[in-house]
Amino acid sequence: MRIGQGYDVHRLKEGRKLILGGVEIPYEKGLLGHSDADVLIHAVMDALLGAAALGDIGQHFPDTDDAYQGISSIELLKEVGRLLRERHYQIENIDATIIAQKPKLAAYRPKMAENMALALGIKAGQISVKATTEEGLGFTGRGEGIASQAIALLTEAANY
Repeated sequence: MRIGQGYDVHRLKEGRKLILGGVEIPYEKGLLGHSDADVLIHAVMDALLGAAALGDIGQHFPDTDDAYQGISSIELLKEVGRLLRERHYQIENIDATIIAQKPKLAAYRPKMAENMALALGIKAGQISVKATTEEGLGFTGRGEGIASQAIALLTEAANY
């Protein structure tokens, strides 16, 4: 078994869509970034890549490459899934937490898990998405940004 952890953070900015787990969330601000800035998926990708000792998303999808400008993070997650399958890794489970003061995310969490599972070719039940606030503390508590943390467990498929 192999375990990896991921973390990502992006600043909130007016005039951007808020995308989390591939779900567009109605909100007055969105996350600023080179891609769609989906902090949840970025943390999950880093956890998966880390568990497989394949580096991080900056290595695979650099923000200096125009090919990734505005790209859906779901598409990047599909590529991470392909890299894992190519190396005979199976995803056992993913546990992720979104850290945001606002908006409330409980209603969107099942669809986030479903979107990521579909992109990775696994069951939605293998992905847990949670959300929490920081009780008004720090940059997330002040509504300046959103962060996410993720942990992933992989096993190597035998007898290929």
